[in-house]
This record gives sequence, C-alpha cells and structure tokens, in this order.
Amino acid sequence: MNRVSEEKSVRALLKSGIARLREAQVPSYTLAAELLLLHVLSRDRTWIYSHPEEEISAGDAERFAALIRRRAAGEPTQHLTGKQEFWGLEFEVTRDVLIPRPETEHVIEVALDRLAIRERRAGRPQKTDGDGLRVADIGTGSGCIAIALAKELPAATFVATDISAAALAVAGRNAARHNLADRVRFIEAHLLEGSGEWRVASGERKPPGGRISFDLIVSNPPYVGRREAGTLMREVREHEPGIALYGGEEGYELYADLIAQAAKHLLPGGILVLELGHNSLPAVQPLLDASGWTKVGVTNDLAGIPRVLAAEKA
Repeated sequence: MNRVSEEKSVRALLKSGIARLREAQVPSYTLAAELLLLHVLSRDRTWIYSHPEEEISAGDAERFAALIRRRAAGEPTQHLTGKQEFWGLEFEVTRDVLIPRPETEHVIEVALDRLAIRERRAGRPQKTDGDGLRVADIGTGSGCIAIALAKELPAATFVATDISAAALAVAGRNAARHNLADRVRFIEAHLLEGSGEWRVASGERKPPGGRISFDLIVSNPPYVGRREAGTLMREVREHEPGIALYGGEEGYELYADLIAQAAKHLLPGGILVLELGHNSLPAVQPLLDASGWTKVGVTNDLAGIPRVLAAEKA
C-alpha cells in the first residue's frame, strides 16, 4: 500500500480522528471517533478492526473529517449520527430531545420490578405481559421510556405526553420504527394535563371530569437547576433542549405538580416511578410523605447517586 493509500486507510483515519478529539479534550474520544467512522462507513466495529488497511474513499474520508471537526467543536456524537441506543433499542435523536442516558434505564428496571412485586402480592405470576395495564410516560422526549416499557409489556396500553410538539414528532417516529405506533398514544400536554384526550381518541367514553386513571406513571422530568447551567458539559448546555433540561432555578420545582397530578390519575395501588437529579432527593422525597402514598423506595444508580424514587398510591 502506498503512502497516499495509507493516509486514507481505516487505521489512519481512526487514529487521526482519535488524536483530534483527544486534543480537543472530548470525553470518551476513542469511542466517539469509532462511532463517527462506523456511521460514515455504515459498518460495524468488528469490520473496522478486522480491515485496518482497507482504503477509504476520498468522499468518506472528508465526511469523517467534517464530523470530527464538529464533534471537536462540541456537538454531541448522537446528534452527528442521529441515533442512540437505550435498553438495547436504537432511537432517533435530534436537538429537539434529550439524548437517552444509561442511568434512565433504572426507571425501566424499577417499574418492571414494582409491577412484578405487585403481581406476587396479588398471588399472580410475577412475570406479566401488562394485560389490562394503562401506563403514562410524562415528559417522554424521544419516547425511550414508553417504548422500552411497551416492548417489555406487550399487552399494556400507553400514553406519552410532552410539552414539545417537536419532541413528540421524534417520539412518534421512534414508536413507528419499533412497530409500536398503535400502542403508544402521544399527546402534547404539560405533565398529565390533557391525558384524558387519550380515552376520547381511543374511542372510550370520557369519564366524569375527563380524568383517566393509570396503573403505572413513569417520568424523567426536567431536573437540572438553571443556576447549575454553567457547570454542565458544553455538549449538554449548548446542544440539548433547555425545555427538557431545566426544572426551575433549583431544578426540582416540577416534582410537586407532577406528584400531585399523579395522585389524582393513579388507580389505588398504582405505581409512580420518577427519575431524580443528582441532588434532588431531599427536596422530592418529602412530597411522598403524605398519607396518599405508601411503599416509598429509592434506587441508586451505578455511581451510588439516588436516581429513582418510587411509590404506590395507598
């Protein structure tokens, strides 16, 4: 292989991309360079490392270099590739939605565990397909929580709300991608306001007061404080939607309304599962001290940070 070819080989391009991102102090620079090269070449990681001398076309080399420059300038890798994996599923992501994070998978785990425990207490098999269950995902964003749960609970029905029409468009495409468009109803709403539209849209009779009841409500609400904006990574601060990031000046302001609305919309014994900000537990947990809630529990993430708060309606 001549020198010109070597400069366009898989190995050379990857090496140069890693070096550029390292110089720019990009987090996980090796993984970012790999993902961008995989995206450009439409190949998997096995192919790249088993064909290090493969010559790359000039067009692909320039596209890779352009993505590396954008990543070095702070654009998230997921925005450049347009996708992110969550719960073993691939999701479209854009600047209109939060990028799904691994710690949010704890919301799925806790919700499924709580449902299984409830089944056991009722003397039914612990493994449930969700038959007859109604689930609401509040602040759905990309739809990752609702869609992951819909995969795990194939007989349940879902409502997913978001205040952003642009986010709901992304979520709708993700539901269609995973063949769930007929089971997850997306509604533009602030928290649970307007969730009664789901019953009307599905052809069911509207209940008195327009209120619909759920067996499970899950949410990853905005929980970053605006006063913390300066401490965020630039990828987050400059490129992810503020409406999905900031929950108020302190970050935990939305939880009071969310918990109050959940209390009205959950069936007796219904389950509420909330993702928490890194320092919001002391402000949020007391909201569940009221007599209307029972079996309150906290789950830490892998870093030992209280990440999920769950409770059942008494």
